[in-house]
Amino acid sequence: MGMPNAYKVANEMLKDRMKDKGMFDEFKELENSDIVVVKGTYDHIERVFNNIGVEFGYVDSSNFNNFNLNPEQIIFINCPGNLDPHGLRKLKSFVYNGGFLFTTDWALKNIVERVFPGYIEYNNRPTRDEVVRVELLSNDDKFLNSILSSDEEPLWWLEGSSYPIHIIDKNKVEVLVKSKEIEDNYGESPVFVSFEYGEGKVYHMISHFYLQKSETRNKRDSSFGSEYLYEKLNIDQNKKEKYERMFDDDTILSEVESAYSSSALMNKVLWDKKKNQERYKNVTEKQTK
Repeated sequence: MGMPNAYKVANEMLKDRMKDKGMFDEFKELENSDIVVVKGTYDHIERVFNNIGVEFGYVDSSNFNNFNLNPEQIIFINCPGNLDPHGLRKLKSFVYNGGFLFTTDWALKNIVERVFPGYIEYNNRPTRDEVVRVELLSNDDKFLNSILSSDEEPLWWLEGSSYPIHIIDKNKVEVLVKSKEIEDNYGESPVFVSFEYGEGKVYHMISHFYLQKSETRNKRDSSFGSEYLYEKLNIDQNKKEKYERMFDDDTILSEVESAYSSSALMNKVLWDKKKNQERYKNVTEKQTK
């Protein structure tokens, strides 16, 4: 299947979409060094960054206690998220002081429930290995609303024994992606959620960020990947030639749509961090005057 190629194409599409919306110059100011990935066993967020050419710091979970953190960073922790008590305390302080944290799947129980109790939790109904439709709730989000359509329902892979997300505090937790199929099968609809903690923010999603497979449910899903390109962008001759060079013959629309949607969520985290840094800088400058 063509998921690695799908991520490369999706990232280029996101850049062009942001350029069309006048957002790209502001977005690209985020320093690559602000991104740190903590190695996992089951998820591989670093593969997405490698596929799209984004630089990042990389640390094994066993060395996390010796890694220097600062609130300017965004920490992506791959599933399962095994950190010792000292690492968990370090992570809590990091977020409280302004850091952003992104976790996936089993890290819900291993990290989020332990470090940030009272927000979200595992509902103890593990999933099967299956692909489900998801709904992106972008109407109230300036960034997502600029790059996603409200009628999009991309496919999302649930690996076997993924952890459905139960929201404890509905007033503080924002749901950015949900799935009626997950709700019908496992009792919970959230796919991707976030909440603020101190000066920072936590993001969590069910299953794994690096979507290694998709599924075709209809003729549109199985069509050539470039069809999704024409749905999303205004294509001139230069763009057409660029994407023709990028697409592999075996990359289908459902793969590009899934990669585009998950990459959009990752970029939303980067965008939110940039805006948070700007607010912090403005407050600091006012306090020093």
